[in-house]
Amino acid sequence: MEEHFFQCPYCWETISFLIDTSVSSQTYIEDCEVCCNPIEIAVACDGAGIRSFEARVLGQ
Repeated sequence: MEEHFFQCPYCWETISFLIDTSVSSQTYIEDCEVCCNPIEIAVACDGAGIRSFEARVLGQ
């Protein structure tokens, strides 16, 4: 598991998620812990950790 910090695409607050780096490609929806809006998260990992991370407004 690796903690990753990023800005919410709705309220711009810095938040973090724990990413399971043993899974190579993940897409899921999490609510922002500050404003509670749904964020679509897309993550790609390899043996070295997180390769790419994208947090976007749901449906865009």
